[in-house]
Amino acid sequence: MRIDCHAHVHPPAYRAALGALPLPPTTLGGLQDAMDRHAIDAAVVSVGPPGAFLGEAVAPRELARLANDGIAEVVRAQPRRFAGLATLPLPDVDAALAELDRCYDELALDGVMLLSNVAGTYLGDETLEPLFAALDEREGYVFVHPGFPPHPLPLPHPVWLYEFPFDTVRAVANLIYSGTLERHGRIRMQLSHLGGAAPFLAHRLASLADREPAQAEQAPAGALSYLSRLFYDTGLANNMPALAATLQVTDLEHVVFGTDWPYAALPAGGGDPAPDLEELGAERRAAVDGANAGALVPRLAEALTE
Repeated sequence: MRIDCHAHVHPPAYRAALGALPLPPTTLGGLQDAMDRHAIDAAVVSVGPPGAFLGEAVAPRELARLANDGIAEVVRAQPRRFAGLATLPLPDVDAALAELDRCYDELALDGVMLLSNVAGTYLGDETLEPLFAALDEREGYVFVHPGFPPHPLPLPHPVWLYEFPFDTVRAVANLIYSGTLERHGRIRMQLSHLGGAAPFLAHRLASLADREPAQAEQAPAGALSYLSRLFYDTGLANNMPALAATLQVTDLEHVVFGTDWPYAALPAGGGDPAPDLEELGAERRAAVDGANAGALVPRLAEALTE
């Protein structure tokens, strides 16, 4: 069993609303072709960035509804092959709470995608507390994906090269030291790309408690403890050096397979989508490929084993 916990689909109405935004083809058909070529049984799909925020171009509520209605349609059509994650119209928290209820109670989506920041409001910001309280009450599955950083790029490199991994670090640090992870421990949270640079920087992040303890008062368990509780997907990080760093901060049961399709660097010939992970051995590889995903998307995992 192989479940891709990090794949993107743009429903047609949502993609049309994005206009001329330069993004790769992110069609359901393209994803299914990739899944067939690489023996991927099921996928957890979200729209990915830009989510529901395009500045003044399109109302976030409208964009979120287009995304979520389209993702729900994908899941309804093939419930044994797909799980779906909602997009919320942040930074409008009231609108996000209303859409969260709709996505869980009417659309029956499996969880929520949250970007690391929306227009400079990072996860862990005090304004987002009602949203995290609602997610905690539902014991929600939250997929954290890096968003576009709210500052000009200082060098002429694509944003995904290192800005995305470091934006994940900013969000994780803020989730820890704002006390969000302490208050809302029932949320099942997955970080993209094996946590970006967070595992490598884990002990540096933890050092705040010793060096500036006043800033760490809301994180009494310590940064390393909170990092150990999160889930990490292998999207764009399907290699042993990256996985080795992650396994220094959490156990193998918290690692799930991901591709980050259509951005994935998959073998051209098909077959094993992550041949470097063969070094794990058959039993551990099977856990990462599929078994561990049951903690995040139990409905999908159970459907695959029926």
